[in-house]
Amino acid sequence: MRTTPRPGHIVGSAQGAWLRVDGRSVLNLCSNNYLGFASAPELKTAAKAAIDEFGVGAGGARSISGTQTLHIALEERLAEFKRVDAAMLLSSGFLANLAVVPALVGHGDHVYSDELNHASIVDGCRLSAAEVVRYPHADADALHALLSGNSDSGKRLVVTDGVFSMDGDLAPLDRIAAVTRAAEAMLVVDDAHGEGVVGSHGRGIVDHFGVCDAVTAEVGTLSKAFGVIGGYVCGPASVIDALRQRARPYLYSTGLSPADTAAALAAVEALAASDEPVQRLWANARFFRATLAQLGVEVGGETPIVPVVLGDEERAQDVARRLFEAGVYVVPIAYPMVPRGRARIRVMISAAHTTDDLRFAAQAFAAAVSAAS
Repeated sequence: MRTTPRPGHIVGSAQGAWLRVDGRSVLNLCSNNYLGFASAPELKTAAKAAIDEFGVGAGGARSISGTQTLHIALEERLAEFKRVDAAMLLSSGFLANLAVVPALVGHGDHVYSDELNHASIVDGCRLSAAEVVRYPHADADALHALLSGNSDSGKRLVVTDGVFSMDGDLAPLDRIAAVTRAAEAMLVVDDAHGEGVVGSHGRGIVDHFGVCDAVTAEVGTLSKAFGVIGGYVCGPASVIDALRQRARPYLYSTGLSPADTAAALAAVEALAASDEPVQRLWANARFFRATLAQLGVEVGGETPIVPVVLGDEERAQDVARRLFEAGVYVVPIAYPMVPRGRARIRVMISAAHTTDDLRFAAQAFAAAVSAAS
């Protein structure tokens, strides 16, 4: 009997600062659980109550019988939190990107996509049947030149990540918004790694740069800082109304489960009520970066995503193995997730970490990187 290969490591505990992996306790530095919400008591309580009231499944696509009162409540709260007209909930952040771009542009149109955009954006662009133009990473001047040089008829859409997941850097959204507005193009921002991380109370990169009026649609996920699962698109009411009519992942996918919806709603409420988890996250990121620098380890990025670029794939694998043996859980990132020769360890800092956790991790990193040189 043929079986499919398993992942390299198997997690046997709830997400948190520490995990049970392959039967041993290790410090978790490769989770998107930025704020520690994945195991937060208030989220678990909300999920359990939703199961008691609504069961475990939505029972159908959102367009048929799968829209529940919980979905409406979460959409309304997300729109209020993000300070936009409306939001549309989907079953994952990946599906949200597949929903948006093909619904806004098609054959005869042009999409301008940052060359380092997430795979879900890339796939959404391909599905749209529009001509895709990749512009140099985070280069607003190059984007301006491309938009200025295109006099073809048809709609034009610019799409970018807000925070880039492999390098931990921010898109220069203030400049991109200005360029896009001047060209009378649409702008879509995927802020999967920015919400809960940047902006007031973690409202994201659009809030951080104050460019809400320039954004056609903002894509978000509930599986990272919010600690649950699911995706959404938010923006002007006219755009969201159109997406509800055209977005295939919304029309043809079963609605998000009641437990996940209720837990996500609790996460939004918690983040709206207090900025403290976001501030703790950034304090942890600054401490970890400073400690690594003191130990002579070079890092990149400017967010709680801390890439340690090692270059060679085998070296990255060796460092990850040494760290796991030392009690630190990371995953080596190599081609095709990053360009050849840019293999790395991508460290994901959480508000759930303590300074002792991060000091231990930094010391283990310094030892592993030195031993693998």
